[in-house]
Amino acid sequence: MLFLKLNYLAMELVFATNNAHKLEEVQQMVGNKFTLKSLADIGCEDDIPETGVTFQENAQQKTDYLFNKYHINCFADDSGLEIDALNGEPGVYSARYSGSRDMEKNIDLVLEKLKNETNRNARFKTVISLYLNNQQYFFEGTVEGRIIDGRTGTEGFGYDPIFVPDGFDETFAEMSLEQKNKISHRAKAVEKFVKFLNDTK
Repeated sequence: MLFLKLNYLAMELVFATNNAHKLEEVQQMVGNKFTLKSLADIGCEDDIPETGVTFQENAQQKTDYLFNKYHINCFADDSGLEIDALNGEPGVYSARYSGSRDMEKNIDLVLEKLKNETNRNARFKTVISLYLNNQQYFFEGTVEGRIIDGRTGTEGFGYDPIFVPDGFDETFAEMSLEQKNKISHRAKAVEKFVKFLNDTK
């Protein structure tokens, strides 16, 4: 009976986001075995706290909040850009680095701070927190790369137009979703996450 319950519950998970791009990316990687629901799908309009100082703390805050309020199996991710020359900034503040959630302003601020900097090394990092049957699990993915001098490409979101992953000559924003999903930080974390779900069933 417990096996059947796990098998059923693992099929439907609430993703703590209303970001359509992220939902689309992760759903594509998860495939048809799992149905992902957004916050809007469960009627959650709350401003879920993200006051942690690490990606793991922020991801955990979101799943703790959803699990405690709705008693559902859920997962959340927290992702960001870490730039060596900026001592790891923007880090957990990636989505609001300029003081707003306007990504164009956030990118402008990064480019301005790196204007005379030769060290352009950076990385994208994702941490996923999963709440499944009263247990919490974490999965991490990282992709190394560099920040270029200006925006290139129209795909993706966030800092994708200025980030070139190691081993490539094009930004994430120049890649198709399929290409990006093979190498991205989120893809690596989701791969571990999906393997865990499949092994749990």
